[in-house]
Amino acid sequence: MLAIEECKAVNLTNLPSLTILTGDDTGQFEWMKSQFLHQIQYDVADLNVAYFDMKEAAYPDVEIDLVSLPFFSEEKIVILDHLLDITTAKKRYLTDEELKSFEQYLENPADTTKLVIFAEGKLDSKRRIVKLLKRDGKIFEASEPKEQELRTYFSKLAQDQGLEFSSQVFEELLVKSGFHFSEINKNIAFLKEYKKEGVITSEDIAEAIPKTLQDNIFDLTQMILHQKVDAARSLVRDLTLQGEDEIKLIAIMLGQFRTFAQVKILFENGRNESQIVAELSSYLGRKVNPFQIKYALRDVRSLPLEVLQKSLSCLIETDYQIKSGVYEKGYLFDLALLKIMTHNL
Repeated sequence: MLAIEECKAVNLTNLPSLTILTGDDTGQFEWMKSQFLHQIQYDVADLNVAYFDMKEAAYPDVEIDLVSLPFFSEEKIVILDHLLDITTAKKRYLTDEELKSFEQYLENPADTTKLVIFAEGKLDSKRRIVKLLKRDGKIFEASEPKEQELRTYFSKLAQDQGLEFSSQVFEELLVKSGFHFSEINKNIAFLKEYKKEGVITSEDIAEAIPKTLQDNIFDLTQMILHQKVDAARSLVRDLTLQGEDEIKLIAIMLGQFRTFAQVKILFENGRNESQIVAELSSYLGRKVNPFQIKYALRDVRSLPLEVLQKSLSCLIETDYQIKSGVYEKGYLFDLALLKIMTHNL
């Protein structure tokens, strides 16, 4: 179960004495944090709730609130936001003495204080203070979800909001969102605003969800592969008019063509789709999106590896020429696209 789902059970009535929200999946963490504050009815004007942004707060002020008695009720809530000192992040806001004092408080906390800690990132399990938090607190950790967890969560979320997807269109939404929690969440919100209820189609996704630069470069790459010269030129003109720089476009295209070449090499060496995903994930040190590999494999089956390699060399050389000021960058970029499309490399 995702942490954001598990966290839904917490409210003002059953709030634990010590609660820690953490995790290195930034998108899920931020949504979980926002949801949690809503569930405990957080109000900045509530005198029985003390909020401290640890990026700016002075620890002596925090400590006073931790041990002081509540004014208008039997219990008070103290919220420590951005407590990165308990994570593996290099950033620190507390001195060693202050951390030691905080540890002492955790060993003997005030009965009338309910402590909530928000610590984006990965908890540093080697630290004694983290061991205390794990021993005594309720931890909700927004770790990077598995693909099936994403599917289950957002399928239910869409259903709750009255949206219906065919399996193919739902896959399209996930791929367009890059399988990132925050992007899927945001794009479902776009779809809900665009179409209050009913069956979502591919056309709805195209109309409702704004295209990212990555989307546009993917389209440009498809135009190049299918030798659609006029369409490619038109898209490049639109992107440059929007303020996108040719060097940035080349950088993204290099990433796509590098993936094409890697997939082609592995495929020609007898690897199937799942093996390619596993080997590239191991090589790159991160989980590769399997759908990115699926579409790359579809696109490169009929392309000679030599063409992909020369296309990469062409883009690298064009990048160097632009940065060296050899010719006007628009001309150089246009020339590179023509070379790649016509295989005149």
